[in-house]
Amino acid sequence: MNCQSHLYLGHEPKLITRRWFFQQCGVGLGAIALGTLFRENGWAAPVALASPLAPRQPQFTAKAKRVIYLFMAGAPSHLELFDYKPALEKWNGKPPPEDLVKGYRAAFINPNAALLGPKFKFAKHGQNGAELSELLPHLAEVVDDIAIVKSMYTDAFNHAPGQILMNTGTQQFGRPSVGAWATYGLGAESQDLPAFVVFSTGAKGPSGGSSNWGAGFLPSVYQGVLFRSIGDPVLYLSNPKGVDQQIQRDSLDTIKRLNQKHLDVVGDPEIATRINSFELAYRMQLTAPELMDISRESKQTLEMYGAEPGKGSFANACLLARRLVEHGVRFVEIFHEAWDQHGNLKKDIAKNCEVTDKPCAALIKDLKQRGMLDDTLVIWGGEFGRTPMVQGGGDDGRDHHPNCFTMWLAGGGVKRGVTIGESDEFGFNATTDKVHVHDLHATILHLLGFDHTKLTYRFQGRDFRLTDVSGELVEKLLA
Repeated sequence: MNCQSHLYLGHEPKLITRRWFFQQCGVGLGAIALGTLFRENGWAAPVALASPLAPRQPQFTAKAKRVIYLFMAGAPSHLELFDYKPALEKWNGKPPPEDLVKGYRAAFINPNAALLGPKFKFAKHGQNGAELSELLPHLAEVVDDIAIVKSMYTDAFNHAPGQILMNTGTQQFGRPSVGAWATYGLGAESQDLPAFVVFSTGAKGPSGGSSNWGAGFLPSVYQGVLFRSIGDPVLYLSNPKGVDQQIQRDSLDTIKRLNQKHLDVVGDPEIATRINSFELAYRMQLTAPELMDISRESKQTLEMYGAEPGKGSFANACLLARRLVEHGVRFVEIFHEAWDQHGNLKKDIAKNCEVTDKPCAALIKDLKQRGMLDDTLVIWGGEFGRTPMVQGGGDDGRDHHPNCFTMWLAGGGVKRGVTIGESDEFGFNATTDKVHVHDLHATILHLLGFDHTKLTYRFQGRDFRLTDVSGELVEKLLA
């Protein structure tokens, strides 16, 4: 079955195999026929065949229609923010118990480095008495609307692999991100904006780079689109002088016809992606500038977020995230790379919370008052936690730590006002209701209406999924 023959399509000879013909042409003709029958019976609109981002129904009734992921790149210290450990205060400056660090591998420090007590005061908040650091006064106001998970753990202890694992389900480059899987499964609610939008608001971009929001082996139409928080959301969105709307439309129509002819010949989904991206950019010219103008928000809303029109900031990105999901964007992810406190911990983590705490809480309040929190899933967290041991010779830093860290979720079918999981007395290991990265991903997909074992894509001879061969639903997170 490996014998080949020449088949002439158009003006160029295409060398194909018999296997290709039966696989591609058979399925293609069958799909066309099936689509025609569906349309004749009113079961499918023509756009379903035309657009890879046409809205699609999930496998079962979803609790969440959209996601806002607040990714705190660099790894926030759970011990300074969420997981108060009195034992660390008692053991401050002393080496950890030998059995605690036996076989433990740290990124940079000696595992026998002295233990470091928490740097800030904690207090209980909300009806269920959730403990939060004094650095999070605004989150304390909405603590009854969130679910705190204190028992997260991961497989990676360096930033790039940790971030890629948290976003794609593997430490290897080239796999689809969780946002890409969501848009692959659900399509887009709006045809005038990208389905998956990304912001980067820290001093630098995330260590894992664009792989954190890439489409991997999925068609690239599902990858995240990096937006700027000031000016045009993407470069070259505005037409140059001398090019009016009619000239642009005529040019795009000509390019579309050429691409469509090529697509009809070779059937490459990336050509469909190219057509879709050109048309989306054209529509964005009409919708995006107004949408990105946060000066249209009320003074009260701007103050609630701490947002300032015309400036790039985490607060502005959070407000824009609300505006985007309100207008049909399926998945928004904000990367704030600022949390890698190997030293200067007390000052820098306080600064980070000053920048992020108010906007995060405002986002929850804003979605709730607009009636959107119930079907919008909000996720907050980084790639791992920080060690209970001190970094270096001083007393003001912590190393990377995969064994235990904290995240929180809100809305979109998540149980409100609960704290899930526990760690040991030093915050070293997750001990109760442990939640792996794969478990988190399985739960996110469940809230979006998918069985994580059944949302798959065939690549290189096997079916791939976000959770690979692992992942269990975190039932205690579900409302």
